[in-house]
Amino acid sequence: MITSIVLGTGSGIGLWALAVYLFPPRPALGAVLARATAAPAAEPILGTDDTGWATRLGRPAVAGLRALGLPGPRLARDLAVLGRSTSTHLAEKAVLTVAGLLLPALLSVVLTVAGLNPGVEFPIIAGLALAAVGFLVPDLRVRSEAAKLRTGFRHALSAYLDLVWITLAGGAGVDSALGDSVTIGRGWAFTQLRRALATARLTRTTPWATLRQLGEELEVSELAELAASVSLAGTEGAKVRASLAAKAQALRTHQITEAEGAAQAATERMSLPVMALFLGFLVFIAYPALTQVLTGL
Repeated sequence: MITSIVLGTGSGIGLWALAVYLFPPRPALGAVLARATAAPAAEPILGTDDTGWATRLGRPAVAGLRALGLPGPRLARDLAVLGRSTSTHLAEKAVLTVAGLLLPALLSVVLTVAGLNPGVEFPIIAGLALAAVGFLVPDLRVRSEAAKLRTGFRHALSAYLDLVWITLAGGAGVDSALGDSVTIGRGWAFTQLRRALATARLTRTTPWATLRQLGEELEVSELAELAASVSLAGTEGAKVRASLAAKAQALRTHQITEAEGAAQAATERMSLPVMALFLGFLVFIAYPALTQVLTGL
């Protein structure tokens, strides 16, 4: 009964996925009209890469996965932070899902040739489980890596704020302070800041506009706040040195608080193996006595 249920469920999912791939649903008329009449969006500052062997192997499944609404808006923003295109991500998901589905079947064939009979249930259940894992693991990895990059960007942003404040204190203008300070730092975060300022120069827009766009793409609200403060200085002539120093101090305080919270969480996780070892020791001590009591009754 269980084998029949699993086979029927897998066959239904496979037929449904094949139908979606061959006959993708058409978008709603309202969505098409809204997309056609909307104002053209600004070119993204974050670059994307669309190469790799997984992209070439899984490219046929990209259209079907897109028809299912994948990836979601949140995951798409995380992919933009990593500089990875949605096509590459969907192709990787498809490749890992198919690999997880076929790997137990290949292992079952090898065991059968070796003289062992793992049965029919093993490749079916293990294949479905590994396929689900292969489908979900890329999403979890993208979210984790994007969170790490955002944290590193906030650390770099606090240093950048200090550099801008020092440059402004030396008598430089807002534009020159932003441009001169970004050339000092190294790493991924300063590369994105340099890209944003270079985009502002090439498109003849204000640097705070591109910085705000970069903050929205990265989902780093502190960068959008920096852009708002700098825009006041650039358009209204407001003095922002004290504001930038306060923002840098607040950002460092927030980072220290997060680091302390992460350290406390790691300390609590370290106590779990100790508790498990203690419980195992109690079971080891109590089992002989419990056995004697039960056998003596």
